[in-house]
Amino acid sequence: MLIKEVTAKSILSPSKIYPWVINPYTGCAHKCSYCYASFMKRFTGHLEPWGDFVDVKVNAAELLRKEILKKNPAMVWISGVCDPYQPLEGKYQLTRQCLELLAQHGWPVTVQTRSPLVVRDIDILKLGKDWQVGLSITTADDGIRKLFEPYAPPIQARIDALEKLHQAGIHTYAMIAPMLPGSEDLPELLAGKVDTVILDRMNYNHSTAIYRRNHLEDKMTDEYFAMTSTILRSAFTRLGISCQQV
Repeated sequence: MLIKEVTAKSILSPSKIYPWVINPYTGCAHKCSYCYASFMKRFTGHLEPWGDFVDVKVNAAELLRKEILKKNPAMVWISGVCDPYQPLEGKYQLTRQCLELLAQHGWPVTVQTRSPLVVRDIDILKLGKDWQVGLSITTADDGIRKLFEPYAPPIQARIDALEKLHQAGIHTYAMIAPMLPGSEDLPELLAGKVDTVILDRMNYNHSTAIYRRNHLEDKMTDEYFAMTSTILRSAFTRLGISCQQV
């Protein structure tokens, strides 16, 4: 893993998903096989494969402190093309610093991660106005998780993190994206731990070899995803959990 400290030129950027996005890091040590953000590599100057490098924007909080005064308050996505709570956050605390500033200025925030490290910041997350925190949970089967995202935290650790956040009174959601084999068993595991669930098939091209190598081709067909979506929507609705598909 190549870790490089860099000085960014800006940190609060427009997004096509939400009005604003903050990416405290470029690159992600989780190295998930299906990562849609891998297209970012061509803008980095790195020769290493996506997942083998992380640029740390050490001046992220300094930039945000200035930019937040010049831009109109609206929903901020943390983060779009990196995991804001990947392991390096434990050392640099850039995400925490940015959240502190956003809370102080009353900006709405949606956090998206797959790391239980997010519970470290419950004290700040509870202060946010109109804040929500989500964990990406792609399957209930940790064996499947190890095939597609071997460097990401275990499934149970993510579910436990959601429970702690939910118990703290924070609006929580689970992002089932992509819907990997075993995702149909998630509803019972997430009951009482999330307010909302978001389903997304996403782009599977990067993971095709993993499906084939493990004889899972039948789990990447249109029919499979349609059936799984129906199962999940029905189960979450029965449990009283809002479920939306994007």
